[in-house]
Amino acid sequence: MPEPDAARTADSPRTYLDHVLEHWHQGEDAEALVQGTLRLTRGQARRRLFQLGHALRAQGLAPGDGVGLFLANRVESVLAQLAVHLIGCRVVFLPPEPGPGELAALVEQSAARAVVTDPLFAQRAADAASRSVHAPVLLSLGPCEQPCADLLALADECPSERPGDVPAPRADEAVTVLYTGGTLGRPKLAAHSHRLYDALVGLMKGSPEDSRPAIFSAPDQGAQRVLASTLLTHGSGHLTTIQALVTGATLVVLPEFEAGAALEVLREERITATMFVPPMLYALLDHPQCEPGALPALRRIAVGGAASSPTRLQQAVEVFGPVVSQGYGQSEALGITVFGAEDLATAGARRPEVWRSCGRVIADTEIEIRSEGSTQALPARQVGEVCVRGNTVMLGYYQDPERTADALHDGWLRTGDMGYLDAEGYLYLVDRAKDIIVTGSTSDNVYSRVLEDFLLTLPGVRNAAALGVPDEEYGEAVQIFLATAEGTEVDPEEVGASVTAELGELYTPRRTVLLDRLPTTKVGKVDKKALRAAWVGTAPSAP
Repeated sequence: MPEPDAARTADSPRTYLDHVLEHWHQGEDAEALVQGTLRLTRGQARRRLFQLGHALRAQGLAPGDGVGLFLANRVESVLAQLAVHLIGCRVVFLPPEPGPGELAALVEQSAARAVVTDPLFAQRAADAASRSVHAPVLLSLGPCEQPCADLLALADECPSERPGDVPAPRADEAVTVLYTGGTLGRPKLAAHSHRLYDALVGLMKGSPEDSRPAIFSAPDQGAQRVLASTLLTHGSGHLTTIQALVTGATLVVLPEFEAGAALEVLREERITATMFVPPMLYALLDHPQCEPGALPALRRIAVGGAASSPTRLQQAVEVFGPVVSQGYGQSEALGITVFGAEDLATAGARRPEVWRSCGRVIADTEIEIRSEGSTQALPARQVGEVCVRGNTVMLGYYQDPERTADALHDGWLRTGDMGYLDAEGYLYLVDRAKDIIVTGSTSDNVYSRVLEDFLLTLPGVRNAAALGVPDEEYGEAVQIFLATAEGTEVDPEEVGASVTAELGELYTPRRTVLLDRLPTTKVGKVDKKALRAAWVGTAPSAP
């Protein structure tokens, strides 16, 4: 057995990294990180992590400094994120979707002292860094065309022992910051403390009966090989990464999602667990090679990041077996509810309506449904805003006390999601509060989640999105977008009649747009902003 890390003393509080390194000190020749032909053993991953930590320190970074990570899905990206925490710095995830102005504002507001970029993003990173008054150091994960240092080359010259003199993070110290939207020049940055990671480790060590936001079983239940298929710089990819590593699983990184390539990796790497956002799952199910028995090693598929279609979830269980679980969280609270695969299968057979649920609250977390402006919980089955309190809830929005005060009250987070709880504690989401379509002569609410779920039950419809569009008479009208299956014909008038018959006239779409596919964001969600920009207000076109 190797000697304990010199960086820790007997009375130092243990972090999630200590749990990762405990695994990486054992069975050093076992695979730890995989991406195609790049395969790092536990010993290699540990030593490379320590080298990257020293290389970052050599750039003048000190504990508490922010480090922006503008990275693609790569093994080196995983190690870079761990290295930032290893030396006591703050991880600031910089996702690829913001435009130049928003990205620059994100770097500036996060007070990043350094930005680590993938060579593919180097020009955008250099532009964002140049606009910041903090003048962050620009580092690249490999050679690039911008005038910046190659962090990987610098690490080659550094010691392979764990960096020392790292103070324990304070309870109120932000260690990870996630981008969660906002407006140009004023992004919203959800800041989390080590409380989040302590909660994840505790949940992973809970009893088998615990509800927990884990996408795979505990480490004593067989060898785990986890596929990270969503972006590592988003909450879903980060959650997948951390939960894999703290349990000693082999983490396989998928550079980009394409259904055929994903199926190949799932099969050849003998993946036991993965996480998909709904459009990824739908694309997988629609692939001709996706059939029952194709992935015998797969024991858990977690679905999250956006609302899932009950019809599609049932289809996934039919294809993959009772291995599908569903979770609910957001950047402000990475774990809120979970619907474990076993619970989903048994509860779904007993009560078919629970397929529309996203499960029950995780351990040590509370949920209340509240009406606007109230702190009183609504009774079961009444729709209101989902409010949550627990260890996975953010500290607040980084350097944004005004919006923090609006979102957090006495430890309770206003999620902005509308939903209700049933008598058994299952949570049902019906819409984002800001995405509710208010229409009709009495300004009633149309819940796009309810409409989209129904549209996905119609023949030939592969994906669906609903938007509220301006209407002179009612303020808003319903417009829907359907991605149709190849070789099928979908009649918009028949769709409208089916909607009216099932959900009522209030839900009847004013216009239906048929597309080969719906645009998605980098994280895989349907991009409603792109749909609105391209189609709302345009003249109707022939399908």
